Amino acid sequence: MKAGVNVNKQMISPGRQVNSLYWASGIVSICGIIFEVLFGALGSYILGDGVKQYTLTISLFLTGMGIGAAISEKVTKNLILSFVWIEYAIGLIGGFSAFILFGVTAYLPGGTDALVLYGITLIVGTFTGVELPVLIRKANEIGVSLSRSTARVLFSDYAGGLAGGLLFVFLLRPQFGLVKTPFLVALVNVGIALWILWLFRSQIKHFKIHAFFGIFFLIILIVGVLFGEQTAFRFEQRLYQDTIVHAEETAYQRIIITRNGGDTRLYLNGQLQLSSVDEHRYHEALIHPAMSAAEKREKVLILGGGDGAALREILKYDDVKDVTLVDLDPRVVQLAKTNHFLLDINQRSLFSPKVDVLHQDAFQFLESHKGFFDVIIIDLPDPNNEALNKLYTFEFYSLVRNHLSPGGTMEVQATSPVFAREAYWTINKTIQSTGLHTLNLHVDVPSFGNWGFVLASREEITEDEMSVMVETDFLTNDVLSALTAFGKDEGPPKEDVEVNTLINPLLLELYESSWKFY
Repeated sequence: MKAGVNVNKQMISPGRQVNSLYWASGIVSICGIIFEVLFGALGSYILGDGVKQYTLTISLFLTGMGIGAAISEKVTKNLILSFVWIEYAIGLIGGFSAFILFGVTAYLPGGTDALVLYGITLIVGTFTGVELPVLIRKANEIGVSLSRSTARVLFSDYAGGLAGGLLFVFLLRPQFGLVKTPFLVALVNVGIALWILWLFRSQIKHFKIHAFFGIFFLIILIVGVLFGEQTAFRFEQRLYQDTIVHAEETAYQRIIITRNGGDTRLYLNGQLQLSSVDEHRYHEALIHPAMSAAEKREKVLILGGGDGAALREILKYDDVKDVTLVDLDPRVVQLAKTNHFLLDINQRSLFSPKVDVLHQDAFQFLESHKGFFDVIIIDLPDPNNEALNKLYTFEFYSLVRNHLSPGGTMEVQATSPVFAREAYWTINKTIQSTGLHTLNLHVDVPSFGNWGFVLASREEITEDEMSVMVETDFLTNDVLSALTAFGKDEGPPKEDVEVNTLINPLLLELYESSWKFY
């Protein structure tokens, strides 16, 4: 009778066992690569500087895999059960990773979040490093030659890695966000563990106990999928002074809109972009000096500015015939056209028939576009990562210069000459290095602080060429002239600054070292 029971339990042939291991290796590798890039995305959002965070998290994850591979030598018995509990561990730790990180960021002192993120990355990487050696040895134990089992498991792993990266970029992050995604991926890890546990159940003592834990973990993760994002949202709310009225994850960034009384604020990746109570100060200083100093204003280009506020100021000029707005993220523009708080700010400027909106990288647009513009406005986020730093380089400003009509002007938001003095004047020097003449401006914006702009043209610009030509809420001719006055502690530093280039992106380090004190 005992032999008969064993035969009934052993329902799977050796060939099917081996194939199941290959499939398992491919699927868990998909989960592994998703966790790897997820940790980089979490670091980028919460800690800033995407290139730095992706570099650190990927390095730590790979280091963990190396540690895990070394540890796997000690795993010699119960290979299937070891694999099952490794997947359980990855599922629980990886699944709750974003949830835990948002909670730590909200409630614990600064710096703790980085330690937690890097610790989770290293731990999940270590468990991931144990997976493949265990599966290879199990395939070899069943009867497949070591070289053949290694090659097939590694093929499944590498192919799964590609699939995982594509899934994260094009489906998981934009559709499910940073909190729900790890829970969903963790469900796959635990599900694979239960599948392998069932297929090899004849080799597992106390099979029902191990299966019970797996089902219990599945239930916990399903609860995380259903309710984790809501709880994490409350954690995130603590990071913002005002009530969050809109939050979403796009393919490019996290968008947050807050509201307090009559103040609407827009945040991208945690960075304040505008406040409705004083954005007019920023946008009037950004737009009207360039518009008034240009010989004509028929064709205007805006790089960035998807919220439509800069466009609102440009459309005040009756002689503007055509405006091209280039913003990478279509969701920002769509929100600006549908969210009633943003519509109140931009006054439906994006619906103007004069406006053509393109969703493209600004650098690539300038490289491919052949036309010229009378005024070019550059309203891009600060250079706080490598991707944005590219848009503050000699190469980029050279492209901008090449698209300026004779007598045309460009104006750039250039961070704060008070909080990031060297960064501001580096941007100015970089623009001058393209052969353009510059005029420096700055304005106090209560929600930001003192903010700087660089006005540039092929011809030298003087204060006399600027005037207020349309209705404004802040600027007057006297105020416009005062924008060019800089105090001793905000003017050009004593030591000469260098030019920011693609090869030598020094601006990023200057920017980070300046803002870390604020």
